[in-house]
Amino acid sequence: MNRTAVNPWSWSLPLGYNQAEIHTGASRQVVVAGQTAVDADGAPQHPGDMRAQMTLALDNLEAVLSAADMDLSKITRLGIYATDVDEALRNFDLLGMRFGPLGARPPMTLLGVTRLAIAPLMFEIEATAAD
Repeated sequence: MNRTAVNPWSWSLPLGYNQAEIHTGASRQVVVAGQTAVDADGAPQHPGDMRAQMTLALDNLEAVLSAADMDLSKITRLGIYATDVDEALRNFDLLGMRFGPLGARPPMTLLGVTRLAIAPLMFEIEATAAD
């Protein structure tokens, strides 16, 4: 798959994402449900700790992609939900640490929500990936 960044403005680049991407030559697409800070049995982990929840949600996202024979570099779009946007943004370096070394800047949206499906959870990340 070939990816061409579309950025009529450059302000989003330091934040780690493109405004849009043109994808050509993709042969397979995976749509990943929202991943949160739950263990292998679905039990919520790290109540009250946004950073730990973001780390585990990203671990879970990587695990799902790996099971589909993909990795974070194949993500074409991210949807992020947080019960505290300011706290999530304070910890966005976690996304930079995962995506930055791959040179990946998938288009993304961050939304503030009053709560997630399971009350102690504060962060959820969904993705679309293609190769």
